[in-house]
Amino acid sequence: MTSWLLGTSIMLIHLLGIVSAIMALMSSRTSQGAVAWIISLLTFPYVALPAYWFFGRPRFYGYVTARGARDNVLRRVLMRYRQNIQPHLSLPPTTDIQAVEQLAMMPLTKGNSADLLIDGEATFESLFGGIDQAQDYLLLQFFIVRNDSLGRRLQHHLIKAAQRGVRVYFLYDEVGSRKLNEGFFKELTKEGIEVKAFRSSRGFKHRFQLNFRNHRKIAVVDGKRGWVGGFNVGVEYLGEDPRHGPWRDTHLVLSGPCVLGLQEAFWEDWHWATGEVITLNWNAESHPHDDHHVVIVPSGPADKQDTASLLIQQLIHSANERLWVTSPYFVPDQGVQDALRLAAMRGVDVRVMIPERPDHLLVFLSAFSFLPDMLRAGVKIYRYLPGFLHQKVILIDDSAATVGTINLDNRSFRLNFEITAFIPSPAFASDVRIMLEKDFNHCRRITIDEINQRPMWKKVVSRAAYLTAPIQ
Repeated sequence: MTSWLLGTSIMLIHLLGIVSAIMALMSSRTSQGAVAWIISLLTFPYVALPAYWFFGRPRFYGYVTARGARDNVLRRVLMRYRQNIQPHLSLPPTTDIQAVEQLAMMPLTKGNSADLLIDGEATFESLFGGIDQAQDYLLLQFFIVRNDSLGRRLQHHLIKAAQRGVRVYFLYDEVGSRKLNEGFFKELTKEGIEVKAFRSSRGFKHRFQLNFRNHRKIAVVDGKRGWVGGFNVGVEYLGEDPRHGPWRDTHLVLSGPCVLGLQEAFWEDWHWATGEVITLNWNAESHPHDDHHVVIVPSGPADKQDTASLLIQQLIHSANERLWVTSPYFVPDQGVQDALRLAAMRGVDVRVMIPERPDHLLVFLSAFSFLPDMLRAGVKIYRYLPGFLHQKVILIDDSAATVGTINLDNRSFRLNFEITAFIPSPAFASDVRIMLEKDFNHCRRITIDEINQRPMWKKVVSRAAYLTAPIQ
């Protein structure tokens, strides 16, 4: 009897492995991911089955967006907002920008200001100043929030805002901020601040959605000013963690109609986390002095398209003279790799800036498996030397730039909710170019000889690490 039960269990596990392998074949978003899961499920089902059901889901289900017109209440609010914003819309001057609009499912608006915030002190001075000026409401969203000196400074400013009657909505990712203790939340909630976790595995129906994250960093004050970029809340982002050393990052402060795009992304995330539709200001106001054009591009695993990957590919294809990219994690999918190589082959100055110091070992090792092909095609790879590079910035010619949360890796392309500001403005692009030129002066350029002379065991380890790219 015991042997019969054991044999039946083994057969059932292998049968489930076959069924799951078929599911992986039909639903995986990359061929690399499909092959990895199929081989694992057929050869090691005892280990691969639970891993696949917890980490192998290709899409994020249950997330409702107003832009997708899948909810009556959200859609009615969105229709009023889009009517209000009509006078602030700008016709895309090129099909390249029109493609970005289509990916974002958000419009190109005019009459915006966009100012770079370079490194932590400038970013948090600007953000805390904005919080102190709020009159109606504050929307705050971060991937990582720590209960350290910076986290407590944020807490202090939010409490002061709540005490003067400002509505405060605070959203954090349950995995990124898993070390945040209950005491931090109690200090906020006792002042009437709404604090919620973005739980990808919310409810029984979505219990297996464990490999997704909300990586967005958004702040909005009264629907009029907004912040987006690379910064989370922790002293390491101020360069005060000896493990990382100096921290190089970039954020963005926006004013004008485009802020409502940031607000809409937060509004949809809050709806997923709470089921609530909060009342906000949807009246667009142009900036009195600046006239930058901006498209806010939210992306995530609930999208029907691979929005983040397609956005990066579109930006690469639109470059004619210059494409400068900075990303702390550089393991792009095959489409982005091919686009980068082709851009370099047609004479574009393609530069990629990545950290010298690794933060995630698997990601760091994976890059060495495809860098030789990049270098041979003419892509220039630079490593930033002074400290940890965390900014996510792209410069396209002298005409456009992006600042946001997207890394060039599979997690940002397919597993994370991300958000990016695309700004087709020569004046803004000039500011970004000056900033990046200073950064490149603190980099060393990688050569093909450096890669080829690595010991064989390092090459093998790099190739093995690259196989895990779909779930890194």
